[in-house]
Amino acid sequence: MPALLPSRPFTASAASIVLASTSVYRRSLLQRLLHRFEVVAPGVEEVQERGESVEAMTLRLALAKARAVAERFPEALVIGSDQAATLDGCHAIGKPGTLLRAREQLRAASGKTMRFFTALALVGLSCGVQDLEVVDTVVRFRALDEASIDRYLSRESALDCAGAARCEALGIALMESIESRDPTALVGLPLIALTRMLHDAGVDVLAMDS
Repeated sequence: MPALLPSRPFTASAASIVLASTSVYRRSLLQRLLHRFEVVAPGVEEVQERGESVEAMTLRLALAKARAVAERFPEALVIGSDQAATLDGCHAIGKPGTLLRAREQLRAASGKTMRFFTALALVGLSCGVQDLEVVDTVVRFRALDEASIDRYLSRESALDCAGAARCEALGIALMESIESRDPTALVGLPLIALTRMLHDAGVDVLAMDS
């Protein structure tokens, strides 16, 4: 989706960029592009509205997170992101939170294709920036028996990952294939899209001070 509300270029220092998320995964990913940035919890409730598609939900929440933090830091460029998965195209699969739900998610995914939507928003109130994009990733899971699921969950905590499998770690052993235009999207923050958004807002990550 193209940038909205174009305005004057944003002259950023490293401290002028804020990640509206306390996710350790998103923070680690953003550190690939930037050495210094602020991290602020957005305080946005993550609920799928009646009749809302999973894709639309992630876009709405990513923008809501970015705007919530931008209201507090209007001079900054604020990054918001949200991710959810679906097996049936309608109902969102979020973070399991418990071992019981993690087992249920992996049993449901066994031998099936799960689609992940990772939405990204960049908002800068003072410079009139609002940019949105969603990256979808299609993951095919291997046929998983109970023993495999139990062994995986005993070795790796995936309770804070949608779908209960961490592709960047041992969870990759549960997967048959991954298809996406951005390999970082599945981890939680699409860096290819973010680099484009920052560039359009006047920030060249290759020219940022280390």
